[in-house]
Amino acid sequence: MDWQPHITVATVIEDQSHFLFVEELKAGRLVLNQPAGHLEANESLRDAALRETLEETGWDVELTALLGIYLYTAPSNGVTYQRVCFSARPLNHNPERELDSDITGITWLTRDELAAQPERWRSELVLRCVDDYLAGISGPLELLRD
Repeated sequence: MDWQPHITVATVIEDQSHFLFVEELKAGRLVLNQPAGHLEANESLRDAALRETLEETGWDVELTALLGIYLYTAPSNGVTYQRVCFSARPLNHNPERELDSDITGITWLTRDELAAQPERWRSELVLRCVDDYLAGISGPLELLRD
């Protein structure tokens, strides 16, 4: 069997009705995404979410819940991603920290500001995860077994 989904993590971080997003270059476009990335070998899902958030935003966060597990097949390349999404609260920002090379910046947006820019979403999951968070969807972190 050749088909294998790519396992990714993402983190929805909210502070005073604003959500933390990364601005990144993908295929020559500047897009918005939650802090997100691929699970690495010998890494727990929780550790991957914390690492990706710090590497892409300079923020230390505390994971508060499991928001959802999403399957998404990218129309651009046909790759299927399994996204494990967490919610988190911001703890400390390290503004001097160098961000991942494909990240051009970070921004805080309201849900409506994000919804007004669909052409900038990395994928439809960007708004869907925010909407799920606002709908109160969550599960305890204890559901994850490493």
